[in-house]
Amino acid sequence: MLQELSIRNFAIISSLEVSFNEGMTVLTGETGAGKSIIIDAMGLLVGSRGSTDYIRQGENKCVLEGLFQLSPHQEKLRTCLTDKGIDFEEDMLIIHREIARNGKNVCRVNHQLVNTTTLREIGELLVDIHGQNEHQELMQANKHLFLLDEYGKNAIDLLKATYHETYHRYITLRKKVQQRQQNEKEFAQRVDMLKFQSEEIEAANLTIGEEESLLEERNKLVNFQKVTEALKNSYEALQGEETNSLDQIGFAMNAIEEIETLDPEYLELSETIKNSYFVLQEAANDLAHHLDALEMDEERLDEVENRLDIIRQLKRKYGDSVAAILHYYEEIAGELVESFSLENQNGQLEELLQSTEEELAAAAKKLSAERKKVARHLETEIVVQLKELYMEKALFEVRFETEAYGENGCDKAEFYLSTNPGEALKPLVKVASGGELSRIMLAIKTIFSRTQGITSIVFDEVDTGVSGRVAQGIANKIHQVSQNSQVLCITHLPQVAAVADSHYFIEKTLIAGRTETALRGLTDSERVNEIARMLAGDEITSLAIEHAKELVALAKK
Repeated sequence: MLQELSIRNFAIISSLEVSFNEGMTVLTGETGAGKSIIIDAMGLLVGSRGSTDYIRQGENKCVLEGLFQLSPHQEKLRTCLTDKGIDFEEDMLIIHREIARNGKNVCRVNHQLVNTTTLREIGELLVDIHGQNEHQELMQANKHLFLLDEYGKNAIDLLKATYHETYHRYITLRKKVQQRQQNEKEFAQRVDMLKFQSEEIEAANLTIGEEESLLEERNKLVNFQKVTEALKNSYEALQGEETNSLDQIGFAMNAIEEIETLDPEYLELSETIKNSYFVLQEAANDLAHHLDALEMDEERLDEVENRLDIIRQLKRKYGDSVAAILHYYEEIAGELVESFSLENQNGQLEELLQSTEEELAAAAKKLSAERKKVARHLETEIVVQLKELYMEKALFEVRFETEAYGENGCDKAEFYLSTNPGEALKPLVKVASGGELSRIMLAIKTIFSRTQGITSIVFDEVDTGVSGRVAQGIANKIHQVSQNSQVLCITHLPQVAAVADSHYFIEKTLIAGRTETALRGLTDSERVNEIARMLAGDEITSLAIEHAKELVALAKK
């Protein structure tokens, strides 16, 4: 439900903050006080088209904020928020929208920036605004099937889920068959290409780590002369015929060995020279061993280069590494297996499509039959609601047409209505009488408010054009709707104001030469006076006061 609403610099409202409670809240006031402006602000907050015309004169931008408390049964809203990546861990939503004079439009949901399309999607699941000529889903024929499914949720959901699963299998199979039929040449060309690629990679017989080993071997072969010279020079320096460093170090070792017993430091020095001598002697032996083992293999270098060239070509075609090439090979091998399977089973695929279509037809038939059964219950319940609104002769009917298979079956449903005996049933969306339309909408809304999961329902003067016992019937019906959803109602009817749980008064004042709209909650006595004003007009008589008290007392009962 809407807990708090904040409006700044919007039309003739400079600043307004109001808290709302559960149940039914009415907003009353004299004509022109700004009641519709508050509804416009709420509509804009939940995604209606914005305009700079809304910005208060002399200001740079208008700012709207609303705090909503989510209820446990709002699964669709929660799914929508999750899909949009919007966090709602505390079951609270803060919606912020501002429109600047330069045309900039900023929308946030729980501090996350969203576009107006996303805001509208979320807003439609939060607030349902009804005016004389604005009844949203009820007045959109293409939404009637959805409303019927919501009404019969318990009976329809399982059948609908079965149909969905079959429908998606059918669509997948049909696409495969159509693709084969329409693109056989292209399909054959792709199979040929995949075969060539598969054979090319397979013939290379690649192994993980092979390229690295070849590069290392190639590096040694290419640098054979350099390696030979280095090893030879190192050996000559240590133990060559002309320069023999080891002999010189041996002389030094023998010389210091003769005095090592004279002083500990000489002994330590002798040990160091000995160790060095033996380490270098071992190094000289290793150098000799490497030199003996060296042999330039030109053929092996050619083999390595050719192998690396094959790998480079495959990398250029199929991946940036041997691992990537082998992964691609696995993918195309799988596609080839599937392609061969499809080639062998093309006839079987068409047979499977046919059997799946038959299965789909059966699922659609069951779903349609259940919908028609639910529709009969809805018709009965709507007629009962209309009778309570003094439309005793009204008839309501859900009519079906058969369409091609789609996401929701093969049904097209539309609500039809007749309000007077002898009149033919007509599409609900074409019912034009304002007073009748208000009652029809309330009858339907009373039923559907139990299943729609809308946080807040706003009625903007939907009671226009009625009086007397019809007005009382509308009052009772609006209050009945508020048992399932929070209701905010702008009204001119004292009967409607009397049954409300909370009452706000909207008034227009002049402050420093500027018109301001203000909103204040009424005490019990103020509420009686306001209902009396609605009954009697400008001059509130004692009789009007008594009548107002009586209306409030009756409403409490």
